[in-house]
Amino acid sequence: MRILSPAISQLARLRMGRIAYFMQYPVQVQQQVFQNLISAAQYTEFGKQYGFSKIYKIDEYKQRVPIHTYDTIKPYIQRTMEGQQNVLWNTPIKWFAKSSGTTADKSKFIPVTVESLDECHYRSGRDVISLYYNNFPDSDVFTGKSLVIGGSHQVNKLSENSDSYFGDLSAVMLQNMPFYGNMIRTPDLEIALMDEWEEKIERMANAVIHENVTSIAGVPTWTIVLIKRIFELTGTDNLADVWPNLELYMHGGVSFTPYREQFKKLIRKPLMHYQETYNASEGFFAAQDVVGEEGLLLFLNHGIFYEFMPMEELGKEDPQTLQLQEVELGKNYALVISTNGGLWRYMVGDTIQFTSLIPYRIKISGRTKSFINAFGEEVIVENSDTAVAKACEATGAVVNDYTAAPVYFSDHGNGGHEWLMEFEVMPDDLNRFTSVLDSTLKAINSDYEAKRYKDMALHMPVVHVLPEGTFCEFLKSKGKLGGQHKVPRLNNDRKYLEEILQFAADHMNA
Repeated sequence: MRILSPAISQLARLRMGRIAYFMQYPVQVQQQVFQNLISAAQYTEFGKQYGFSKIYKIDEYKQRVPIHTYDTIKPYIQRTMEGQQNVLWNTPIKWFAKSSGTTADKSKFIPVTVESLDECHYRSGRDVISLYYNNFPDSDVFTGKSLVIGGSHQVNKLSENSDSYFGDLSAVMLQNMPFYGNMIRTPDLEIALMDEWEEKIERMANAVIHENVTSIAGVPTWTIVLIKRIFELTGTDNLADVWPNLELYMHGGVSFTPYREQFKKLIRKPLMHYQETYNASEGFFAAQDVVGEEGLLLFLNHGIFYEFMPMEELGKEDPQTLQLQEVELGKNYALVISTNGGLWRYMVGDTIQFTSLIPYRIKISGRTKSFINAFGEEVIVENSDTAVAKACEATGAVVNDYTAAPVYFSDHGNGGHEWLMEFEVMPDDLNRFTSVLDSTLKAINSDYEAKRYKDMALHMPVVHVLPEGTFCEFLKSKGKLGGQHKVPRLNNDRKYLEEILQFAADHMNA
């Protein structure tokens, strides 16, 4: 690897010229991306339906094509999964990235085209390394291997007679990765694509402890599980003892804030760097260009055309969106994308804020709906409402109100979810209520199910029963009593939950 390192690092540095170009000419680059997308898809069924061949301006595109969610674009995706082509995109689609579902489905299946792999996901991966080298020109990251900790779904055929496949995005990317990509990563595909996580972690730990790992890429949840197993095998409590040349951890998918201090304990090394990325099944959107500072550089020349929906437009029959040159700092926008993966005016579900306009940098500010995604489980309020209803049905309970938040990883145990419940009618068995709540979430959300597998990442939910009226009194104490004010069902941090627990404790002791 040391022989290849100078050549690879030089290529990474050369890529900075193209990155600098879209940073300098963002609006023009996005205009060109838009034209390329419309031109490529004009003779697809979707393109014909909305008259792409007659669209020349972005405003015309907005007038003709409605905003789509997964549920509204799903019929087109379903037909593609059944083998029909030229529906959403003009080249064959044989791969689908499986991610957590919507109100109606346990999982979503996002089309992955050759173009979206090459021009978005792989190009973005190269750009992340280029940005890293730009920050640290003396880096030796390519003298060793990158430990890639993939997701939880092996690549599978859609059906017995199908020529199409699905898996989580990391599995799809690993399966299609160019040969040079496989040369610089570990573990082998046989292990990386395993579906059974207990055996996968065991085999991965044993396979990589003797490698010269210089970088790690993966979500914090599974990375911590793997590190702890490596500690058990090696007898150390510092990953720098196992991999002295480790210098970079690339993370994304969930907020790194609750994990930062824990990683500093797990990897006690002065020159360890952390780089945040923003990628999803739908596309690779942004990455830190100035390591250590807030804000991710928006990737503008990667096959994605962006629109930004002000939050006041959410829920309207004909919501309006803004283009890059119209956005403002510090305001929340729902992210809307059109991609070379065949997604058109598709609302991702994330909300973002711009932290800089020269160049365009963003941060993820939340979701368009209540959610918990501290571990990559992507539990949305429709999931939790369904699970609570099933638990009530099974135990004769009636719930007045509830809220839930994550329990973060710690030195003493894995993460989980903590629930505060107000019952009008108590369940006949609180343990059974909790068990049904958990099993229902596993049944309707594939990402939660994966994280709960054998308690490896998430333990059983913890449910606290609050005295009736606690939520109402809490809101009253905040001056927010009224129909327009509610305690959020789901929270991706512990702020509300801790405040309510403290409020309840103070009133019990009063």
